Amino acid sequence: MKAVGFYQHLPISDAKSFEDIELPVPTVGGHDLLVRVDGVSVNPVDVGVRKGGRPKPLKHPKIIGWDAVGTVIDTGSEVSLFAKGDRVWYAGDFTKSGSDAQNQVVDERIVGHAPKNLDDESAAAVPLVGLTAYESLFEKLHITWGNNADKTILIINGAGGVGSMAVQLAKLAGLKVIATASRPDSVAWVEQLGADEVIDHHQDLVKQVHALGLQYVDYVLNLNNLDAHWDEIAEVIKPNGMIAATTENHRLIDLQKLTKKRATFAWEWMYSKSYYQVDLESQHEILDEIAKLYEDGKLQTLDKIHYSPINAENMRKAHADVESGKMVGKVVLTGWEK
Repeated sequence: MKAVGFYQHLPISDAKSFEDIELPVPTVGGHDLLVRVDGVSVNPVDVGVRKGGRPKPLKHPKIIGWDAVGTVIDTGSEVSLFAKGDRVWYAGDFTKSGSDAQNQVVDERIVGHAPKNLDDESAAAVPLVGLTAYESLFEKLHITWGNNADKTILIINGAGGVGSMAVQLAKLAGLKVIATASRPDSVAWVEQLGADEVIDHHQDLVKQVHALGLQYVDYVLNLNNLDAHWDEIAEVIKPNGMIAATTENHRLIDLQKLTKKRATFAWEWMYSKSYYQVDLESQHEILDEIAKLYEDGKLQTLDKIHYSPINAENMRKAHADVESGKMVGKVVLTGWEK
């Protein structure tokens, strides 16, 4: 089978940062599905893994990629949620070979049925950011559906992939949404997604929230540079408020800033469930729920940049797009050369 991978962690400008590779088709067992991959997307985690390894050449090619839409072509002996021919979408498992390959083995319990009304380009953009946004809002921040008209959430970096989904889900849950964006195109994007207010994360967030007539917000979802925003988050969070973050910090977080407010802080890493093999089937259920929201016309698509076919040249372009720091929505690749 064809795959796109690398033998060395290199800058994206290097022609060998991705290579077209031939690999044997993997075999299935237990809860495994073998999926023919029709579309993938690139996320910041892809860039981080590609850039972050040791420069020493690898003995075997590394295949990354954590978003896919495709068709089930084989099943393991314990599979009960899917059958051959089912169209599926998933973000995969951080400990296993990635989705940048024609065929991928994935545990059925972290896979959902792809929305019938989305093409491969739109469907490939959703799983990782959909799971991250959903788990952040409803598992980490403990937001419930409905009865939130008096509640406000601040989403820092609302125009990125996770932010784009979080803005929409938070609005569906009934919250007032303040999203951050800093460029005209990203401001227009989060407004299109339904944000009630847009403020600039390059400016003082506290002053901007106060200028909206609010002293505090009930929830904060931080999706960008926790080190830069921690003091502002601690100041703007409401007493008994809740904070979730998805981005790594480089300095120690001063949780004592939350002491008097009795505020709660939680990390979200959507690969935690597959990494530690806990609560796996919840991701199947979340992906199916997000698919239904799309089929019911309640969510907007996120794909903004498209490349075809899936090959090393286009993968380098997609990674360069994500590395630019100017992405709005998602970049996707679809189809394989015959």
